[in-house]
Amino acid sequence: MKRRVPFLTLFLTAILSLASSGGRAAEPGAIESDLVIAVQGEERHVSLDEALKLLNIPSASLALIDEGRIAFASAYGNDATPDTAYQAASMSKFVAAVGAMRLVEDGTLDLDQDVNATLTSWKVPNNSLDATHKVTLRGLLSMTGGIGVPGFLGYEVEAPLPTIVQILDGVPPANSPPVTVVAVPGGAYHYSGGGYEIAEALMQDATGKAFPQLMQDLVLGPMGMTASNFEQPPSAAFAAKAASGHFGDGKELPGRWHVFPEHAAAGLWSTPTDLAKLLVQLADVWQGLSSIFLRRQTLEEMLTPQNGGPYGLGAAIAGDGASLVLMKRGQNIGYQGYLILFPASGQGLVVMTNSDNGSKLAEALIKRAASAYGWPELPPLAD
Repeated sequence: MKRRVPFLTLFLTAILSLASSGGRAAEPGAIESDLVIAVQGEERHVSLDEALKLLNIPSASLALIDEGRIAFASAYGNDATPDTAYQAASMSKFVAAVGAMRLVEDGTLDLDQDVNATLTSWKVPNNSLDATHKVTLRGLLSMTGGIGVPGFLGYEVEAPLPTIVQILDGVPPANSPPVTVVAVPGGAYHYSGGGYEIAEALMQDATGKAFPQLMQDLVLGPMGMTASNFEQPPSAAFAAKAASGHFGDGKELPGRWHVFPEHAAAGLWSTPTDLAKLLVQLADVWQGLSSIFLRRQTLEEMLTPQNGGPYGLGAAIAGDGASLVLMKRGQNIGYQGYLILFPASGQGLVVMTNSDNGSKLAEALIKRAASAYGWPELPPLAD
């Protein structure tokens, strides 16, 4: 639980904070203008609304984290509200990693054990590359497990959906290749959605629960992420409040979106506010204000780059001390977004869009927020 602070202390702290920042509280207006967008090789300074038009982005939604809280949430464009749900795409990996680490904490999973010792529904096919270094959960979550298949394309709404085993074996109706060991586990960084599908199977086999329900129990429910779920396809009720995906030219995807049965790698539906709730909790853990959801030692493990790569466990990591930052990009067909958190200062941003051009807007918003709200030095934005 959070430490209880006397009201007078909170009040005086707020006054001093406002005084030190010139009396300006975090508000949307500070990042709704002077965004730098590259158009045909030329940088232009535009408003957020102008950026949406330039990039053919139908809608965007964001939640800003400041002083360890969600300072505001805003949505822009076609009928979007802060409650509109988007595909989180690869930001799903970070949420899945948090769930996996909760299972490590309770002893259900081991970070450094051969995953084949726990997998029952499927086994990692052995070859010469893993003869002396086995595939581990640490390797899977840090993208250093030596596993192939960088990403997934999803399936049209009416198409047959593969099971997790069919996805891993790369057999019909799966539209992706087999997930195999392509490099020595524990070695070089290789971005791998396939590795997260092994982690999904591992989590299901270890608990006996389907992944969407397991993530509801481990992360979404405890964090109050009521606008989020891993159901693929989404229910009719959920679909009614979800944004349709769009190509870079502004055209809507047939059927509104692709379906992603690759839950851990790309299957989360969420809102910036819901993802920001999780980031705020992690900042509290880092600052010693909470230890119920996750222990500080566990979070330290997640925020430590692994095996010489840019990834910790679930996200890219850079900097240290006050400048330590976690970053995760999301890119599904028709949806792009980004989440970033400086845990020591409790500052960050989550941006979600329903466009293949969304990363350009997300990066511009992050750079603008870093300047407007006095973030620590911003590193190059990683995947």
